[in-house]
Amino acid sequence: MSCASDKQAAGQEEEEWVSLFNGKDLNDWVVKINRHELGDNFGNTFRVEDGLLKVRYDQYPEFNERFGHLYYKQPFSHYHLVVEYRFADKWREDAPSYTQLNSGIMFHSQDPKTMPRDQDWPISIEYQLLASLGDGKERPTGNMCSPGTEVIYNGEMDPRHCINSTSKTYAPDEWVRAELIVLGDSLITHLVNGDTVLQYSKPQIGGGVVNNFDPAQKQDGKLLRQGFIALQSEGQPIDFRKVEIKNLQK
Repeated sequence: MSCASDKQAAGQEEEEWVSLFNGKDLNDWVVKINRHELGDNFGNTFRVEDGLLKVRYDQYPEFNERFGHLYYKQPFSHYHLVVEYRFADKWREDAPSYTQLNSGIMFHSQDPKTMPRDQDWPISIEYQLLASLGDGKERPTGNMCSPGTEVIYNGEMDPRHCINSTSKTYAPDEWVRAELIVLGDSLITHLVNGDTVLQYSKPQIGGGVVNNFDPAQKQDGKLLRQGFIALQSEGQPIDFRKVEIKNLQK
């Protein structure tokens, strides 16, 4: 192949990646915060400043279980997702204690339009984001959590709500590259800074944790072949500088 062809092929490869976050605004995203109607970005929770997508709570009089999610406007099925994040600012102490230096990327999520006003989390799979609490204990990131869902791990249905990855523990202010390779209702792979840290399969509706959902949306045993992608807000400020996706659908 000629050099020109090589460059053309490389250009086509690069063009396959699409930025979901444009660094300017959230026009392609939809907000759903617990205790609020769809589209109500209470307290300017999700905002764009300095080219970053920021999650903040400085305009909250109280947290009041306002777990929120920022959804990209369309669902995806087979894809490679890259998100670069860092934790920022002080955790809200009136949020649940487990939310400290804790956030997430929800995927294979139900459509936010199907969520009642007071539903806390979407029926979805979560790529959990964690950082060190400074207590010397390991706290890996890139874990799997399952609000209203279940997965097959090591060949069998795993009853745990969260399954830890094999990633190392990162400092709160460190930029981390989180990657997801999702193949519909088949194999799902979590990567952290280029290393594979967790794999599982057969994501499906089931289990607990989600509250105040529409029963019609929770069809236990239904395999999840596609769904929406969302960035989480649950009491811990966080920054995102990149959200990119490559479609793997053939």
